[in-house]
Order: sequence, then C-alpha cells, then structure tokens
Amino acid sequence: MTQIGNLGFPRIGARRELKRAVEAHWRGVDAAALQDIARTLRLRHWTLQREAGVDVPPSNDFSLYDQVLDAAFCVDAIPDRYRALADADPLAGYFALARGHQRGGTDLHALEMTKWFDTNYHYIVPELHAGQTFALRDDKPVREYLEAKAAGIETRPVLIGPVTLLWLSKTTDGSDRFALLERLLPVYAELLGRLHAAGADWVQIDEPALVLDLDVATRDAYRRAYAALACSPRPKLLLATYFGALDDNLDLAASLPVDGLHVDLVRGRAQLDAVLRTLPAGRTLSLGLVDGRNIWRTRLDEALVLARYAVEARGADPVQLAPSCSLLHVPVDLAQEKALDAELRSWLAFAVQKLGELRLLADAVADADAAEPRLAQARADVDARRRSPRVHRDDVAARVAAVAPGDGRRASPFHIRRAAQDALRPLPAFPTTTIGSFPQTHEVREARAAHKSGTLADADYDAFIAAETERCVRAQEALGLDVLVHGEFERNDMVEYFGEQLDGFAFTKLGWVQSYGSRCVKPPLIWGDVARPAPMTVRWSQYAQSLTERPMKGMLTGPVTILQWSFVRDDQPRAATCRQIALALRDEVQDLEAAGIGVIQIDEPALREGLPLRREDWAAYLDWAVESFRISASGVADTTQIHTHMCYSEFNDIIEAVAAMDADVISIETSRSRMELLDAFVKFEYPNGIGPGVYDFHSPRVPDVEEMVEMLRRAAALIPPAQLWVNPDCGLKTRGWPETKAALQALVEAARRMRETTSATQAA
Repeated sequence: MTQIGNLGFPRIGARRELKRAVEAHWRGVDAAALQDIARTLRLRHWTLQREAGVDVPPSNDFSLYDQVLDAAFCVDAIPDRYRALADADPLAGYFALARGHQRGGTDLHALEMTKWFDTNYHYIVPELHAGQTFALRDDKPVREYLEAKAAGIETRPVLIGPVTLLWLSKTTDGSDRFALLERLLPVYAELLGRLHAAGADWVQIDEPALVLDLDVATRDAYRRAYAALACSPRPKLLLATYFGALDDNLDLAASLPVDGLHVDLVRGRAQLDAVLRTLPAGRTLSLGLVDGRNIWRTRLDEALVLARYAVEARGADPVQLAPSCSLLHVPVDLAQEKALDAELRSWLAFAVQKLGELRLLADAVADADAAEPRLAQARADVDARRRSPRVHRDDVAARVAAVAPGDGRRASPFHIRRAAQDALRPLPAFPTTTIGSFPQTHEVREARAAHKSGTLADADYDAFIAAETERCVRAQEALGLDVLVHGEFERNDMVEYFGEQLDGFAFTKLGWVQSYGSRCVKPPLIWGDVARPAPMTVRWSQYAQSLTERPMKGMLTGPVTILQWSFVRDDQPRAATCRQIALALRDEVQDLEAAGIGVIQIDEPALREGLPLRREDWAAYLDWAVESFRISASGVADTTQIHTHMCYSEFNDIIEAVAAMDADVISIETSRSRMELLDAFVKFEYPNGIGPGVYDFHSPRVPDVEEMVEMLRRAAALIPPAQLWVNPDCGLKTRGWPETKAALQALVEAARRMRETTSATQAA
C-alpha cells in the first residue's frame, strides 16, 4: 500500500494561537502557560493530519520561534555571551538568541536573521567559531516524539541535517564551518540513539542544501557525515531534499547510507527518471507531488501519472506520497474561509486540503475506479479555473506588450540626478529618516478592525487616521528627523494593503503563514491579471506633506516583493505577473510625484529572496526582477528621489543587480551583522546613496547613542560619508512608541555627532 507522509505542518495554529501565546509570554505570562498552548497545538495538528489520511505525520516540526534556532540550541551551539542566561533560564536564553535581551543589567544583541533558502521565512543564523564544542543540551525531538506516542500517534521526528545546519551557520572568526563536522556528529549520533531507544522507527533528516550548487568540500562533508551516522544504532533515515531538483547532486544523495530519499517533484519534476535509475533497491522513495509553497489545487491527473510510474518502477520497494516540502509555508485550513468568493475558493488548497489531495492520490494508485468520482470533481475544479474569463484582461496584455526599453531608464545618470535633488532639497550630511511604518498600537488595530466590521463610520475612521498621521509627523519633527514618513497607520500589511487596491488580487480572512518568530503574514492571492483602478497611497502621503515643510517620503512596496510575498498564479511565468505589478506601481509613483511628493521609497526586501537556488538560473531572474523595479521607478523627473529598502539579505551575490536598479538611495539591514553586510557595497564601489541600519527593530532592546555612533563610524570607514544616510533596519510597526522614540532620539543624536566629527576632520 502506498503511504502518505508529511514533511511538516504549519505551527502557528489556524488562528495564530502560537503567536498570541508567545507574545503574551514576552509580556510576562509564565512559561507554563506558553508550553500548555504549545502542547495543545501539537496534539491538534497531529490529529488533523491523521484525520486527513496521513500515515506518517512528523514530530519536532513544531517550534516556539524557529526550527534552525531549535537545532542550534539542541546541540549547544550557543555563543558564550548568552550562556549564563541560557543556563539559568533556558527559555529566556532561547528567546534572547532570537530577539536580544535587555534586562537586569544584561544587554544582549540578537543573532543575525536571514531568509530560509528562497522563501519568505526567516531563520536565526547560528554563530560558530573555530574549536566550537557541541553537546546534546536539549532533547526536544525525543520529548515531542514521546508526547505524540503517548497520544497514540506514531510520528517521524524531523531533524535538520548536520551538513545543512553547518551550511546555514556563520563563523565569527572566518574559519571553515565544515571543519566542525567531526565535533558535531557525535551529538547527532547520540540524539538518533535516544530516538531509537524511545521507539522511533524512522527519522526525517532534512538536507535541502543538496539542491544547491555544492563545492567539493561540502560534498565531502556529506559523505563523512552519513558514513559516521551509519555506524551507530539509529532509526531508519529518510533524507529529505526540497526546493528544487538534486541534479548533479543526485549521485551523491543516492550513495549516502540512508534508508529513504524524498525528492521535490513540484520544482524538480524532470528529475524523476534519473532518481528512479539511480536510487538503490531497497530504499524508500518519497515523492513530493503537492506544492508545499503555494495554495492552488494540484493537477491531480498529472501527479497521478508520476505516482503510478514511480510505484511501477520501484516494484516491491516502498513509495510514499508527500508534499514537495514542509507545509509551513501555506495556511492551515481553507474550511475557515467562509467569506471567500466561491469560484475562487474552489481553486484553492491549504495545508489540510493538500493532505487530502495526497490521500486521494494514494487511493487512486490503489484503486483507480473507486477514486474516479473524487478525481473527476478535482479535475473539474482545475479546468474551471483554466477556463474562467475572469483571469485574463486584454487591456493589461496590451499595456505589457507596449513597454519600451526607455520605460525602464531614468532620464539622467545618478550624479546629475543627485545634483538636482540636492539643489531642490538641501539636506545635512548623514541625513536621517526611517523606513516607513511607525508603531501600530492597540488603538490603531482596534480602529481598523472596527472600520472593517462597519462599527466605525468612514468619516470617523478617516479622522482617526488623520490624527495619528499628524501625531507621527509632529513626533518626527520634534525628534529632528530630516526626511519624514506618514507612518502608514491606514495600512494593515505592506503587501496586503496594495493588493486590496489592485485588480487581480484576492484575500483570505485567516490565511496566515509564519514569516519569523511570532510575525505572521497573510499573503494575497494573485489569481488574475493585475491593474490599478485608482491611486492607492496619494491621499495620506499628500495630507502628511501638507503638515510639514520637511520632505515627506511616499511609501510603496516594490513589484518583486509584492510578487514574492503573495501566493502567485501558476498559469503564466512569474516574470509576466511581475511586469503587470510594475506598471501598476509606475502609475502610483507618477501620481505621487504629481501630488508634490518628491521622495518616494519603493521597498524591495524580497529581491534577494527570489534568487534561484542554482547559479545558472540567476541571470534570467535578475534581468526581469531589476527591469520590473526600473519600470516602476523610472517615470519621474531627475529631482524626484527614488529610495529602495532591502533587509535580511546577503548582497554579495546580487550587488551588480542592486546597482542596476539605479535607486538614488538604498537602505539596508546591517545592525545584526554589525555592518558586515556593507562589505559587498565596498568591494563593488557602490556609487549611490546608502543607509545602513543602526537600529534592529526586530529586537525589543534599545541601542544607546554610543552604540549607534560606533556603527556609523564603522560605516563611514567603509563608505564615503557623503553617500551615507542614517536610518533603522526596517519599519517600526511592531514596536511601541516609548522604545521607538528613545531609539530614534539616539539615532538623530548619533547623526549629529557624526556631522560634527566629520566637519572637524575635514577642517583639520
């Protein structure tokens, strides 16, 4: 019988119960209450999976913050500065690694955070050093396996593999991460031994790094790692690969002494024949047939062909059907979306529905005739979407076809634009600004909810937003910021807000997914051609500018980020959808300029995230991604200053593309790396303005003036001061007003001191 396996389930809860519990704990609710809710969620999720027909549900896919942080904590990869706190209070130490800690005379920065492969999920980057020691500090994988077992549910524990864990880590001293492998492997062997003793038959060991371009040293690390793990008593191992095809790493993966292999046939469908030829007899083959990263119904007839083909080819060897990757990246249950357009709803599948699709596929493999009525309904739903007249618009197609090369170029090169901008808007050295949003207080969220429900009238809501906007403008003036923002109090989310005003988008009520820690987002669904029926941001930006003589920045989310942070239609190339979004934003940029907004920020934090995992595919992606940004930004005069913002990205791989975007100013996240991320801009000799973040808004700790001055000194030692701007890492919507004001006061003072120091140096 063909089994159904699952690689991971959304951990946040159908109504974001985990988010609320974690944040309540941060506000002072005791740890026992948090752990009770965590246990409730785990049991609920295991039960949901069994009810959906999953034969092999996972355990240890749950996390209070991040699975990579869990793995690092488990093997005691804890930097020394956190160790005293982690020893005294493990949960406080765990969260300090993720968020920082500033209490009782202890002041700890958070570890770096970056994107998990090419997804919008962020992981905490483990910090290692030469001579690092490891130990089994936490037996969470064993505890959660036994927890499920006590509930009568046999699970397959999930571990991040040792090579991928080291690949995801950084060393603070520049030493070779893989030189630590032999120190790490005994801890993995001990953990596997404990799982074996607890009764686990299988362990899923995730090695997504196997779909990347690997050098000789990394390939050797894989051979050493799995040869060592084969020498100790352990459960059977399912080597899980996902986010792409194995390609030139297939022979390596198939040669490792494991008991099964999972392959992604959504992003790597063409690899199936090679996998069937290469995988040794006796191994279990897990087929990733249902997309774990998007929400459209699976074309089950096509998936069934692959499943039957593989089952026949493998003969007596076991075949499992599974999602392409963990379902962490999709919402929990479509059944909650009662208000969603009925036709659109019939096109969708969330985590629970995806597991149902897998159950149907397995049933069809076993008995095609019995499964045919259900297959026929699924086929009809997919065909209805393909035939729907709502999806395609002739006017949008005509406008995209009319795009000319000049539409993606500013009228003048940067040095001419800068001179024109400086003449029109003189700013001091080290000009200060923020990234866009200001604290979304309880009152702001309540007012938005009341307006959405109809209990707060339009006029009253508008008056509330106007008052909050004026309060924000006055606060920025009082702080002494040079370029202001309106605060974005009318916005729920930096993508959802725009999608709600664009044709071709739809929205869920409870379609939440985890971005990082307790931060959840509700991605829009791009189901059809995209167009802008009316201005989206002009009203509040224009109002805010009317309140002040200082420059007011218009705030937009860029086309690539709107694309990447949405569930994107899969019936046309992503590049085509991105160009449609770019043209809609181009209209908005031009309307802002016409309304008197002379500084416009087009955020692109997802540009690096969208970079394909294989280098051979980079150029094609960067060509259309950069073109889309430039289409959105290039229809303005030289005097209009275009900013962009990027965060939690490694820039070395894309610095030429960043320069090709030709933004007048780029602001980037650099505080967690202590300005290390500037290295790419230095080596490239990046010519335009750059604002390295000096305040980590994801952490509750507030840096003082001296810390910010030191960060700016590091930046000024690398980048000519005339290019530097001073800003936080990211928007401030999740922070409170007291900490925001304290941090920005320090930021403005740090900029003032840098001006004095630079002026004195130049005078000398």
